[in-house]
Amino acid sequence: MASSVWTGNRGTVRDYAGFNPSADADTIRKAIQGIGTDEKTLIHILTARSHAQRQLIGKEYRAASGKDLKDDLKGDLSGNFERLMVALVYPPAVFDAKQLKKAMKGSGTDESALIEILTTRNSRQLKEISQAYYTAYKKSLGDDISSETSGDFRKALLTLADGRRDESLKVDEHLAKKDAQILYDAGEKRWGTDEDKFVEILCLRSFPQLRLTFEEYRNISQKDIEDSIKGELSGHFEDLLLAIVRCVKNTPAFLAERLHKALKGAGTDELTLSRIIVSRSEIDLLDIRAEYKKHYGGSLYSAIKSDTSGDYEIALLKLCGGDD
Repeated sequence: MASSVWTGNRGTVRDYAGFNPSADADTIRKAIQGIGTDEKTLIHILTARSHAQRQLIGKEYRAASGKDLKDDLKGDLSGNFERLMVALVYPPAVFDAKQLKKAMKGSGTDESALIEILTTRNSRQLKEISQAYYTAYKKSLGDDISSETSGDFRKALLTLADGRRDESLKVDEHLAKKDAQILYDAGEKRWGTDEDKFVEILCLRSFPQLRLTFEEYRNISQKDIEDSIKGELSGHFEDLLLAIVRCVKNTPAFLAERLHKALKGAGTDELTLSRIIVSRSEIDLLDIRAEYKKHYGGSLYSAIKSDTSGDYEIALLKLCGGDD
């Protein structure tokens, strides 16, 4: 199957060998139609197929039954398990668009979800998400961000959502020195901070370029860029820039930290848990698992096991792919 902008080589879920979409669709239909749903079968198939393959199963399912697989799953399942299974059958860009919409819907905005999605997707993914968003809601992602957020935070989110970050792997040493000086002059060196300069550099330069810029920044200021941001900025804008810095340094470690927060403490943040496991399962979940183990002592697998239950737990563990 064609590799897409949504597939990396450090995922836990891969294309299933010997894939037969019509047989899968048929098995799923029987699992849903029988007396009582056969959840084990649904888990067995949907967690072991890549998202490209799940799209083909969905097509076959519609052709054979005249119904939409996600609608049948919604009608038949419930709770966190239902949301997880439905998430698996959406194309990744559509899933992200829906998560962004959910983060902005109703009273109060889920800023940390907006930050997580917009800082960890690359330019090509963000362009697809924007298209999916417009198709689904007949409103541009930018318009919704504009009406739900404000100030520098809004400006930075809009710059990210535009998908204009440079994706080249080439680094320019001269530019890194220049940018580092601009950041220093915009923050540490002046009375008050020039936030626009932070937005411009942190939201548009490539990750490899920013890595070099942060090294240069340390040379100039004797400080880590993270410490400067903490000292100079505040609120959601600060959270967003810190997230970018952490992703530049190590995206899987940033997501492992998000998972750790979602799993520890009273009550599990299932939305974040499901979103990261689903959206990274074909990209870098192996790396996220390794970072989790490194920073938090136990494996991600065992954390999920002790914090979730039932079919939801079984499905998440399958996607997680193994105990470290």
